Amino acid sequence: MYRDLGFIRVVGRFARRDADGRAGGPPYAYLVYPHRPIVAFVPGTGQLLSEYCVEFPDLTGTRGRGRLPASDDVLAKWMALTSDESRVIRRANMHLVGRQLDPARVRRDLWRLAEWERRGHQGRSLGASAQ
Repeated sequence: MYRDLGFIRVVGRFARRDADGRAGGPPYAYLVYPHRPIVAFVPGTGQLLSEYCVEFPDLTGTRGRGRLPASDDVLAKWMALTSDESRVIRRANMHLVGRQLDPARVRRDLWRLAEWERRGHQGRSLGASAQ
């Protein structure tokens, strides 16, 4: 998925909450971009929910920079979301969609993801949790 599209989708584990705090509503998922916020959305409708800014710095000190390579950044976000989603979301800086990513671009990426899946590529992604 990352190789073909430049981002991955991670399905959320927890039920969405309504305004009264009750579980319900359609499930949600995330689009994970390299060096960009994680974007939460509703898969059934394409509704964009929020941006979550998280950073995984390169602590090795190599290459003279503090950023991970793009693919490592995506992998770090995927590992964090699939191992402890609630912690990642609690610690992230949350913003409304559009603060750092253009909503039109995200919607285009959702369309590209749907087309990619329609062509039968979903089985090649990083297992069920990255689909």
